[in-house]
Amino acid sequence: MQTKAPRAKKIPKELTIHGDVRVDNYYWLNNREDKEVIAYLEAENAYYEENTAHTKKLQSRLFDEMKSRIKEDDTSVPYKLNGYYYLTRFEIGKEYPIYARKQDSLEAPEEILFNCNELAKGHEYFKLSGVSISPDNTLAAFGTDTVSRRQYTLKVKNLKTGHIFPDTIENTTGGSVWAADNKTLFYTKKDPETLRSHKIYKHRLGTPVEEDVLVYEEKDDTFNTFVYKSKSKKYIIIGSSSTLTSEYQILPADEPNGEFKVFSPRQRGLEYSIYHYQNQFYILTNKDNATNFKLMVVNEGDTSHLNWVDFIPHREDVLLEDIDIFKEYYVLSERQKGLNKIKIVRWDGSDGYYLPFDGETYVAGGSTNVDFDTETFRYFYNAMASPYAIIDFNMRTKEKTILKEQQVLGGKFNKENYRSERIWADARDGVKIPVSIVYHKDTPLDGTSPLLQYAYGSYGATIDPYFSTVRLSLLDRGFIFAIAHVRGGEYLGRPWYEAGKLLKKKNTFTDFVDVSIHLTTKKFTSASHLYAMGGSAGGLLMGAVINMAPELYNGVVAQVPFVDVVTTMLDDSIPLTTGEYDEWGNPNKKEYYVYMKSYSPYDNVTAQAYPNMLVTTGLHDSQVQYWEPAKWVAKLREYKTDNKKLFLDTNMEAGHGGASGRFEALKETAKEYAFILDLEGITQ
Repeated sequence: MQTKAPRAKKIPKELTIHGDVRVDNYYWLNNREDKEVIAYLEAENAYYEENTAHTKKLQSRLFDEMKSRIKEDDTSVPYKLNGYYYLTRFEIGKEYPIYARKQDSLEAPEEILFNCNELAKGHEYFKLSGVSISPDNTLAAFGTDTVSRRQYTLKVKNLKTGHIFPDTIENTTGGSVWAADNKTLFYTKKDPETLRSHKIYKHRLGTPVEEDVLVYEEKDDTFNTFVYKSKSKKYIIIGSSSTLTSEYQILPADEPNGEFKVFSPRQRGLEYSIYHYQNQFYILTNKDNATNFKLMVVNEGDTSHLNWVDFIPHREDVLLEDIDIFKEYYVLSERQKGLNKIKIVRWDGSDGYYLPFDGETYVAGGSTNVDFDTETFRYFYNAMASPYAIIDFNMRTKEKTILKEQQVLGGKFNKENYRSERIWADARDGVKIPVSIVYHKDTPLDGTSPLLQYAYGSYGATIDPYFSTVRLSLLDRGFIFAIAHVRGGEYLGRPWYEAGKLLKKKNTFTDFVDVSIHLTTKKFTSASHLYAMGGSAGGLLMGAVINMAPELYNGVVAQVPFVDVVTTMLDDSIPLTTGEYDEWGNPNKKEYYVYMKSYSPYDNVTAQAYPNMLVTTGLHDSQVQYWEPAKWVAKLREYKTDNKKLFLDTNMEAGHGGASGRFEALKETAKEYAFILDLEGITQ
């Protein structure tokens, strides 16, 4: 056992703004090219490995059982597009997917488009993204990332000959859109420093990439831009979005050399997305203070917001999340009281109904619905105690066909052995916070059971009560798993998000703490058996709650945590920063700076006892730079007054999403679970 943890040297750096001086002793860690920085990260890794060596067998066992539940030779449910059935499949022992298709019939010979196992050879990390098939079915544009910074190299493959064209476009988002001529490709470039998606280019196949035409540049650095094609295939659409504002431009797909036309000019605070049908556009928008969004309609000839007309009015108690358009029907994805609802309506108004779902801990939503002229709506369904299913629903006959239910291998899983429920915890300001819980039926609810509490709570992202085969490794060892639907997510509609951002961000943290108090008060667990986990902005949540209420938790796992909020938000050269101002506030304005500094985990580390902690990061992370968790751990080592465990585990090859292979990622989960189980004294 190594007795002394690594200690990062201190080089004071003064950071001054608004007349306030912050001293950052570990600022020097912000340089991945510095050998001393790499040496420190490697020393932390060695310390972690040495002090968790006794859990290696447990990690291995966890990995094996997680892997054993997965159907290795799995195949996705095929979907039909333009005469071909497309599918993704895995082979036994292989880390990466194989993309394939069959013409006209599922009985037809398989045509392999991409074997990612071959493409990944020689790379520690590999990701294929944005496969885009030309309208004549003969070409595929695709993006690859071998670093894990989400900077994709775009190439084109001839699907008849297998030939890869020499056209190679670097630093893209990976996605692209074909014009109707099968020769013109629209794609998005990233700013090489900030990684903001900021330019749309047009490439003509076979011409030098240097001659690509800049079609649009998003000059507002709080916006990102992207390009896609309408489901009707009639329009190529450029979108620009920030946290609070949207704008779109449209171009007929058969006029690739034409000029894009602004759909409706951006107005701060006006969010909208567009769906084309016949000679009209349907607009999902918050216009006219429609906080939970409504659906409007406009003729395609004059699309200014002045001409938009209500189609489905705003409802205070229903969040309208999406619409899927078919020839005879449209399908609404809604959320009411936190629960997913799917409503199917005939365009002629002759029929309209909701799909029936039971319980309060399920997730349901539209799956792959690329075919326009069909009576079939494909959706997914799963619950905390029920595996993922893909279902085809005939919107006319109302018959449903379960195409695939996720198989949980290993012979031990029976969904009747698990219980799930939704409870409501009291926040300190009187608000009720929903919590989704799952546990094995034999697990006692008397305060003695260990519980892992998870949350995210930012950007309006909702962590739904989903099923997880991986999680069974905890449930079968007596753990309760709880998802806290804290403010900052959109579980209870848009106002729930608004109540957990900007100058109300602390509600996210106090909600999580108040859920923890509720879970211990109601005897689901006790402080000596309570664990917390969150990643990215959820890692910020972890950092905030351990400063506020460290005594509530025995252990915390902070995955790629965003913990140095003030310094990061003041550095507009860092990827994603400027686009985040509407989420966190702009600290160049004193009011936001003062508020942000009051909760930023790194700035609020203090001399107190902290829980046992495992902190993870990736050296190439493009979203939360590795130095945030590295600095945070260094400062925690300096200040904490306890002898509890504190580990920093840096993946020296990966980025924000961790390892790229489907089984390699399980090894990271096994590490995190082993850390928690070890604290519980569970060795098997």
